[in-house]
This record gives sequence, C-alpha cells and structure tokens, in this order.
Amino acid sequence: MAKAQIEHDREASRARGRERRRSERTSLVVRVDYSTVDAFFSEFTTDINEGGLFIETDSPAPTGTDVLLKFQLPGADDPIKVQGRVVWTSSERPSPVPGMGVEFGDLEPGARTRINELVRQLRADGLGR
Repeated sequence: MAKAQIEHDREASRARGRERRRSERTSLVVRVDYSTVDAFFSEFTTDINEGGLFIETDSPAPTGTDVLLKFQLPGADDPIKVQGRVVWTSSERPSPVPGMGVEFGDLEPGARTRINELVRQLRADGLGR
C-alpha cells in the first residue's frame, strides 16, 4: 500500500473517531496462513504492529471470528503461531484494499519480543512510515 494512501486512511479513521489501535501499524509484506473453524487460507499481511496485523483478502472473515495465524518474520528461524480475532473488515470502514484487521490473542513472550523488535527496527529505519 502506498505511503500516501496509508496516511490518508489513518487520518480519515481518526477524523471519524474510530482509531482504536494502541500502536501505530508498520508496513511489512509477509505471507500469513490462517484458519477459521471450517477453512484454511493463505494471504499476505501488509502491515503489522505489536497488537495485530492487517490481512489483504477479497473474502475477509466476519468481525468477531477467531482465527489461528501462522507467519514467518524476516530473519526468524521459526514461524509465529498465535490465536487472533477479526476486529474489523474493509466492508465496515472505507479501505482502498480489501481485507481484515486481526488482533493478536496471547502471544508467547518470545514471539511478542520478535514482533516488537522487528516493528521498532522498521520504524527506526524509516521503512514503517
């Protein structure tokens, strides 16, 4: 997603008073495998933060759906596996990219540390802006 579009979306969301994230999202493209009770999918995340990620998909799961996520961070040896919950979809708010926002459930401490370190590094390098 283009930087200008990301900023536009953030500003539009804040203007509507709907910005509820605790952490700013950081651009990162990584394949994410996820499953619901009855289906398995493989898509891409386009941004991530300490609390969750956005999955680009033409068929987002409904808000409130529990999903099991599995994704590999750049430079990591092991994939991260975590339970998540769909907290919003592109059909519920204006978004130039179809998809869904997923909030992480209980991350293992090592996984949380890896995500936090990556997000901080991307922000420091200016790649997340």
